[in-house]
Amino acid sequence: GMDPSPEQWAQISKVMKEKKLLPFFDCAYQGFASGNAPQDAHAIRMFVEDGHLLATVQSFSKNFGLYGQRVGALSVVAANEAEAKKVLSQMKMTIRPMYSNPPKYGAQIVKTILSDERLTNDFIDQCKDMADRINAMRFSLRSALEEGQQDRSWEHVTKQIGMFAYSGLTKEEVTLLREKHHIYCTLDGRISMAGVTSGNVDYMANSIKDVIS
Repeated sequence: GMDPSPEQWAQISKVMKEKKLLPFFDCAYQGFASGNAPQDAHAIRMFVEDGHLLATVQSFSKNFGLYGQRVGALSVVAANEAEAKKVLSQMKMTIRPMYSNPPKYGAQIVKTILSDERLTNDFIDQCKDMADRINAMRFSLRSALEEGQQDRSWEHVTKQIGMFAYSGLTKEEVTLLREKHHIYCTLDGRISMAGVTSGNVDYMANSIKDVIS
């Protein structure tokens, strides 16, 4: 996937301002990209500082381990208080027929953690632990795939970041991987790196080499 540098984000911000575009950020895996949750929000903070009016959606399902709770937030930066009230009014009209009042349990857990400095630091540290493990699996998978296999590059596996990796496998290869080796990923070859472990990485690499040979 795309991973713009801070300099590239600054250029994107400049172009979007010139074209008067409304930025919309999807922050689904904060803390799993760089391993540093505050750093993963760098682009959003930059756009706010640059004076953009924007919207951001965040998911806390994965990085807080609350997948069953479906916890998230939609934040909007408006021009002033009057505009903010109008936006909130429109948002309430939209959510009312959809779900009206969502369960508070998961949201209260996130609020409790992020309202406490010690718990927030624990959260940031634990995100880094998870991100480091995922990155270690990227290198293990790439190393195993490159063993005795010279006709295809696997450099992209370690160049990408986050929970997922676009393997480069074709739809036909993914289908064969599923039917022959019972390894499941999306038909575009996207693999969940969170599911790759030291116990299955060799089996996975050997299975991929089998279906591409």
